[in-house]
Amino acid sequence: MKQIFFLILCFTVIGSALAQPIAKENKLTLPQIEKKIKGYSYDMINADHWFMRFEADSLFTRGLVRALKMPYSFYYPFDSLTSISKLYAPDSSFRIFTWQMMKDYTYYRQRGAIQMRTPDGSLKLFPLFDVSDFTKAPGDSIRNIKNWIGAIYYKVLLNMDGNKKVYTLLGYDENGPRSNIKWIDILTFDENGIPHFGGNYFKFEPSDTSRQKGIAYRYGLEYKKEAKLRMLYDGETQMIVFDHLASESDEPESKYTYVPDGSYEAFKWENNHWGHVPKLATLSLGNGNAPLEAMILDENGNLDQKKLDEQSRRNMLLQQQESQQTTTEPKEPKKIKTTKKKSSQPPEGEY
Repeated sequence: MKQIFFLILCFTVIGSALAQPIAKENKLTLPQIEKKIKGYSYDMINADHWFMRFEADSLFTRGLVRALKMPYSFYYPFDSLTSISKLYAPDSSFRIFTWQMMKDYTYYRQRGAIQMRTPDGSLKLFPLFDVSDFTKAPGDSIRNIKNWIGAIYYKVLLNMDGNKKVYTLLGYDENGPRSNIKWIDILTFDENGIPHFGGNYFKFEPSDTSRQKGIAYRYGLEYKKEAKLRMLYDGETQMIVFDHLASESDEPESKYTYVPDGSYEAFKWENNHWGHVPKLATLSLGNGNAPLEAMILDENGNLDQKKLDEQSRRNMLLQQQESQQTTTEPKEPKKIKTTKKKSSQPPEGEY
């Protein structure tokens, strides 16, 4: 009987530790800070002028850090901050904040920070510094927080490499005036708890024509600005599924000409790595996502130029329709003319 009572007591203590309550005074302070920085988070995306967006970003960052310094802030969701991405790891060991700054349509820069869960509720924060504009080979190396390849993350996966935890991040970058990029990146922590991005976890068969040159420490897909590329995790097949791309103008060296061709690729976690699947046997993406109406590749794998042109026109029409949709951002008391393209957190099913 004493043993049973002891076990119950242990589980109670453990459960309380995992669900650390936020102190009463912080329960009042955190919502106040959140309410204030909510306006900054809106302005840094929607303000008319770049200097107003940059100022809002600075004020938002300072306010967010102030909030995170509150004991056990790790458990506070910041639900009203809908213009930034807030993702918890599957094992709740950390959460990662990411958002995007735009000066004009030629300059995009990601911001981010990793907040670790700590036993005593204190703040352990790693700020992320985007250096995408200063590297010509973003997939060639393992990187740290000071030379991060920036992205707005919309999915975190967890796999094991022996006893080592390997987190896979799916992200989005508006990149530049003519192209966007979708990223699959790797996040690991060393023995000192320091985060590192990238890893030798992508494997391609020698005959795989889609393989990247050399070792890929992260996998990126650059594509035409007006196109819509789907990249998502299919829990049923346990694969990262994404559109296969082809140049619509037969210029393979120009990534801004790449559009989905109607077929799909994938990565599947097997034997401690992501193995590339060049062509899926089925086109179904699940969750009601139907395949494209017409395949752009014929049975021999050659491009059908007529269908490619049709798909390009559909992509442009879809982009125009999306730009005309009303924003779902929370309305602020101050009316702000939104002439800039919005860069809010991408929904998983769409990307």
